[in-house]
Amino acid sequence: MELEPRLREILEEVRAARGRVVALTGAGISAESGIPTFRGKEGYWVVGSRNHMPQEMATHAMFLMEPAEVWRWYLYRFGVVRHAQPNEGHAALVRLERALGDRFTLVTQNIDGLHRRAGASAERTWCIHGDAAWIRCAHDCGVGLLPLPDLGPRDARTPLSGEDRARLTCPRCRGWLRPHVLWFDECYDEENYRFDSTRRAASEADLLLVVGTSGATNLPMQVGQLCFTNGSALVDVNPEENPFSELAERSRRGFFARGSATARLPAIVAALAAP
Repeated sequence: MELEPRLREILEEVRAARGRVVALTGAGISAESGIPTFRGKEGYWVVGSRNHMPQEMATHAMFLMEPAEVWRWYLYRFGVVRHAQPNEGHAALVRLERALGDRFTLVTQNIDGLHRRAGASAERTWCIHGDAAWIRCAHDCGVGLLPLPDLGPRDARTPLSGEDRARLTCPRCRGWLRPHVLWFDECYDEENYRFDSTRRAASEADLLLVVGTSGATNLPMQVGQLCFTNGSALVDVNPEENPFSELAERSRRGFFARGSATARLPAIVAALAAP
């Protein structure tokens, strides 16, 4: 898709200044790879006779009450993630990282690992809501991050077996291991979710490139507000209007690039990465 003149002007200004670029991605970029959005109807889960929404399942409180059910739900979702493939939107951001090097930071709300599988570096990819590839002790005993074991194929009816329970047991304190994800009743921190680093990157950004996020969580909106207040260029790529598109349209250096990540990002990246 050809760039609009105003958008091209903004991108060329950033490129010429050799400014720092922060890309902020959300569920929209992964939806194009077939991963259901977290708050969609696919998130519902039945425990006993009750239907639970994601905002109930993805909580520390629910894990304390029903750890096996929370794990059963996550393992089913992780199975969907495992079979998805990165798309051209992910690939475009990898090209941008390779062109900009240390002037690029990717901040993603997605736990699916598709950016990493597309070729994004661990050093410049900050998973502010965690990463499905890792687990950690639910009691914070200090064991650190451990790789999620391969527990075999899952559907929505697969219960946890005794072997599953053993492989989801902390090798240090023998308590439950938990998914390395930020739950709804938890707070961002630096150790697990790069809270301070993300805010610092936003404060130093010359361009915030937002892709496929609706602005429903706290830290991403802090990033948007910081960049807007500091006068950073702000480009929002999204099929629908959202809080970031409103910021972009209010910004002197902003643009709402309506459309999907796969349709819009290749041309945007080509403009930013041009020699």
